[in-house]
Amino acid sequence: MACNASKTPLLRHLTKRGFASAAPAQSQVARKSGELKTTTLPSKLVVASCESNSPVSRISIVFRAGSRNETPETLGASHLLRIAAGLSTKNATGFAITRNLQEVGGNLSCTTDREVVAYNVEVTRDKLETGLKFLEAAVTGQVFKPWELGDNAYRVKEDIKRVTDCVKAIELVHEASFAGGLGNSIFCPKHNAGKLSSETLQHYFSSTCTANRCAVVGVGIDHQILVGYAQSLGLDTGAGPEGTTTYVGPSEIRWDKGGRSASVAVATQGAGWKDQKDALAHAVLQYAAGVGPYTKRGADNGALTKQIGDGATAKTLNACYSDTGLFGFVVSGEAKAVGKAVEAGVKALKSGSVSDDDVKRGKESLKAAVAYALETEAGLVDVLGQQAAIVGSVQGLDATCSAIDSISASDVKSVARKLAGQKVSVGAVGNLANVPRVNQLN
Repeated sequence: MACNASKTPLLRHLTKRGFASAAPAQSQVARKSGELKTTTLPSKLVVASCESNSPVSRISIVFRAGSRNETPETLGASHLLRIAAGLSTKNATGFAITRNLQEVGGNLSCTTDREVVAYNVEVTRDKLETGLKFLEAAVTGQVFKPWELGDNAYRVKEDIKRVTDCVKAIELVHEASFAGGLGNSIFCPKHNAGKLSSETLQHYFSSTCTANRCAVVGVGIDHQILVGYAQSLGLDTGAGPEGTTTYVGPSEIRWDKGGRSASVAVATQGAGWKDQKDALAHAVLQYAAGVGPYTKRGADNGALTKQIGDGATAKTLNACYSDTGLFGFVVSGEAKAVGKAVEAGVKALKSGSVSDDDVKRGKESLKAAVAYALETEAGLVDVLGQQAAIVGSVQGLDATCSAIDSISASDVKSVARKLAGQKVSVGAVGNLANVPRVNQLN
């Protein structure tokens, strides 16, 4: 499937019809727009929807099957699930899935990260039945035919080639910080590209893509229709792997490959969504510390990022997962300047200092970022899928902004002081001649 970093649709050759079909009559859809509804089935599958009255329906089937659930023998399996989405299953051939969605102007895609694998379909409301039928066909009963996997092995290698140094540094700092679980990359290791067998993928899919690890979410669809659809999926049940992980930092992984530039990720243990207040305090601190300029060549006034000198750019890293996370920063730039930039960033991080004005700016920036993420229906269905699958419930814009407003300056300052007292891990890629070792930073 498409790389999660780019979220490129699977069926790239499909021609979107411009959604030229007439919008359905008002009586066909709920008159109350924007209301979030949630239902938990006896199988523990979570169904969440938002009726937007849009002529386009977006439905996503999300499993807690991300790379954190991989074992040393199955590294790269979630990446292969992304690649295999849309290939032949027990219920339909890859050609049938492609052709039938093409005929109705539909679009099928799959995205993965460390927590989840999400299968998504977009289709006009009057063709919803066809879209749902072939979304189910693409997701259930996967067989992973060896010859189809072989034909698509090049896509795994192309995904790996397209990974930027900045993303590689973030992957390396995860590997340095966690033992297994969250330390697994979202990309298939080079040594496993084309090596995972059909049986291995079938076992991984059957153990992780079960009803009790699933959420079905939709935007632009009636909730009762979505509940009935979720009930008809016929997914297997089972506990599946726990995806446990252990924080093992401080540590470092360096990939010195020469060149004129370097990318370095520095992080320490952050917060998980099991404690929402703590997670939101970390998120406010992230935006107070700086996430980069909002406009091209704009000023960066973050409490941390403004300390970075010329020749390098930085943004705060806040990777939040179900049980734990990472907090730090990422620096990229000229090889000669990156070393001093890393030292300046670590000094700012370990100062534990954040002003009331920084906190106020961080809260407003975070609320704006949440609003932007939920502004489009594609963004909304993505957020709802993550919430439903990982947390088991969904939260709208108003509730999220209220929760952010409830975070006090003392909460954020307490998080900053806690982070300042922890040692950091490092992931670095590029010309590392001037990048300090982890023992020099702690």
